[in-house]
Amino acid sequence: MQCNINDIIKILPHSYPFLLVDRVIECDPGMSIKAIKNVTFNEQFFIGHFPGHPIMPGVLIIESLAQASAICVLGKKTVENKVVYFMSIENAKFRKPVTPGDTLILQSNFEGLRLGVYKFKCVASVGKEEVAGATILAKLQDK
Repeated sequence: MQCNINDIIKILPHSYPFLLVDRVIECDPGMSIKAIKNVTFNEQFFIGHFPGHPIMPGVLIIESLAQASAICVLGKKTVENKVVYFMSIENAKFRKPVTPGDTLILQSNFEGLRLGVYKFKCVASVGKEEVAGATILAKLQDK
């Protein structure tokens, strides 16, 4: 499954400036996803993080991974009155700064489901270099 921004807007409840996935390259719904976030100098967070030395905040890289994971849970179908809530982060690591002009590759792989909580192993890369990673827990719930 592939998705463009118009599909993503229908799947996720997020909107500008907090929609942090631009395209889905491949997705096996419920199992894995590979998506892209194009990082541009026009991002609002670069105004203050950091003036003269723009770096994408690590928490937003993790949020990008969580949004990609939510798309993986939902697939391309619209789930009425449901939303995927980000519940926790485990073992977050930040290895290299992400700067304007980078294409952030978001990879999320399903690791398990327990008591309705999805567990994903996530990695963010620029090119072939890993820039961040974490285990993300999320739950599909009523809105």
